[in-house]
Amino acid sequence: MANINTKFDLNAWFADAQDQFKGLDPKEPGQWPVLPKIAAFVGVLLAVLLLGWLLLLQSQSDILAGERKKEPTLKKEYQEKVAQAVNLNELKKQRIQVQEYVTQLEKQLPGRAEMDALLSDINQAGLGRGLDFELFKPGQVVVKDYYAELPISIKVSGRYHDIGSFAGDISNLSRIVTLHNVIISPVTGTSKDGAAAGPLVMEATARTYRYLDPEEIEAQRLAAEEKASKDKKSKKTKKSKKGATDKADAKKGGK
Repeated sequence: MANINTKFDLNAWFADAQDQFKGLDPKEPGQWPVLPKIAAFVGVLLAVLLLGWLLLLQSQSDILAGERKKEPTLKKEYQEKVAQAVNLNELKKQRIQVQEYVTQLEKQLPGRAEMDALLSDINQAGLGRGLDFELFKPGQVVVKDYYAELPISIKVSGRYHDIGSFAGDISNLSRIVTLHNVIISPVTGTSKDGAAAGPLVMEATARTYRYLDPEEIEAQRLAAEEKASKDKKSKKTKKSKKGATDKADAKKGGK
């Protein structure tokens, strides 16, 4: 039996492959040999995959990376919410306690109609301790976000213990009254041992607080809106002036 030569000639195969890529007509790809067709198919496939990656998958990959960055924050929020859910009943109890405490404090704030009675109570507290009022002058009301503050300049004279009792009576009033900038000095000087030789004078500023009336709350809201509107207009004006200046500078530079 004749021997069959099965040895593969690699050089001949490369030479044949090169010959298949010679003289190709780009207008007639259907007439190309097998290897050029396979190469063209693989090239088109890779180009489609690359284009799909750039147009579709790359944007999705960026979105995925952004979501992965959010993962630690979301895990932390989840853990905090789980802890809150576990202690929900206790938190509800604390909320009720806080609301009750706030309600008690609110009851200590008088309305505008009650301020005169409160001022009379402060005056009576001093007279009840035998003090002489040299000054009792309510000042200008200072309106805050949720309440109004009324400062009262006070100057009383009397014995040390009576002044101390008066300060205690002020703190025990049913309404909130605080003493600030307290200065106590002797009237007639001091004795040899440094003790007060006569009655004392106390100068202080008492501050009391009250609710805001609905009219005051509405006035605050309107004032805030007006301020915001003015700030917005001011920003627009500055921006337009800056734009005009930039255009003028650009024209000068062009010339």
